[in-house]
Amino acid sequence: MTLALPDLSSCFEGVIPSIVTTVAADGTPNISYLSHVAPVDGSHVALSNQFFSKTAVNVRANPRAALLVVDALNGLQYRLDIAYEESREAGPLFERMAADLKAASLQIGMGSVMRLKAIDIYRVLAIRKVRSPVMRTTPAPGMADRRLQGLGTLAVMLAEAQDLGGLLEAALAGLNEEFGFRPAMILAHDVAREKLTTIASAGYRASGIGSEVALGDGLIGMAALERRSLRINDLSRARRLGGAIEASGAGENHTRVISLPGLPEAMSQLAVPLVAQGQLKGVLVIESERRLAFSAEDEVAMTVVARQLAMALSLLESDPPEATSDRGADSVTGNAAGPRFRVVHHPTDDSVFIENEYIVRGVPGRLLMSFLRTYLAEGRREFSNKEIRADASLRLPDFKDNLETRLLLLQRRLQEKRAPVQVDRPARGRILLTISGRPAIEGASDS
Repeated sequence: MTLALPDLSSCFEGVIPSIVTTVAADGTPNISYLSHVAPVDGSHVALSNQFFSKTAVNVRANPRAALLVVDALNGLQYRLDIAYEESREAGPLFERMAADLKAASLQIGMGSVMRLKAIDIYRVLAIRKVRSPVMRTTPAPGMADRRLQGLGTLAVMLAEAQDLGGLLEAALAGLNEEFGFRPAMILAHDVAREKLTTIASAGYRASGIGSEVALGDGLIGMAALERRSLRINDLSRARRLGGAIEASGAGENHTRVISLPGLPEAMSQLAVPLVAQGQLKGVLVIESERRLAFSAEDEVAMTVVARQLAMALSLLESDPPEATSDRGADSVTGNAAGPRFRVVHHPTDDSVFIENEYIVRGVPGRLLMSFLRTYLAEGRREFSNKEIRADASLRLPDFKDNLETRLLLLQRRLQEKRAPVQVDRPARGRILLTISGRPAIEGASDS
């Protein structure tokens, strides 16, 4: 059987290093290990060039080389006879390989060391299978059809979502039901702070709602910064995503830092940016304890899902014109005569604690304090997005306030902490406060 580059797709996942052999002008051989090899088209491959000064010198004197690649699924080896054609220091392929290399390097703390100098393009002259007693496994039949069917079903689920919470739940449920992708998380982009904030997750021991990742930090941050999907299929050397690393629970009461959800034994990770109309909306992340859990086809499918999810997020950020608040003090019943509970507000970062439990900070913290103070002053429990945006004291960002996302974050943090005050969303553009007890607001000195 004649072999072609597409038949060797599992060899280019970066799980098992490839080996390139070149020969100097005087006939001296040189062997180097490669961190990244990528197919360019049906007849060319690209080799990452970071430290290979000897390899570069050799191929300019003698362009012929041999490349050994290994299929990470079954250990089969293939020898490629190749011929050097050119080096590239820019362009889409270079940028893609540079982003992949940087993302992988950040996972092992070498982000400042492993930088791509160039990519060397080689023409493939021949492909030969290295003899081995191991039988090659074949993919399950009909995988492409099932993936397409899953995309169709998930698209319907996303299109039918009525609010942000329902959209995120539909996305995570569909990823699990249609693709078997669990755990997964969705992070929203905070333009003003240049951060990504976890707003939904499924399949983790702790939800991590409210945890943050800086743009460019780890796999998630790099996917957002580069606005391209990043896939790593072997994390045996380092299994931690970028972001907060403190333990959840009591630790966050002292640090005000929420731990990013993560799979302790993750081997494969895929981060896909949510982009709509040129704007970064967030990042979709899926993980697995299996090596090589996500194929190139899975990456394409998740890119389609991410695009639709980003468009749906954009639509749900807008408020319906009829969304107004009912300013009646008795619009919602509550247990105002219940036990007193203590609310502490730290003005330096607008962090809020209820009964010594850290809840949230920043804009969501200001929103919560505004709701509680209005309730204490007027007895009112219902609010609207429209009036929130008109309130200058809340200091919402001028460019993009992400109000729906911030309200959802506040709602879920209060639910997770089982706080005596809860924020409900009876309709789009409406906010409903449910209070059990009597809030006592205290200011905190952060000097």
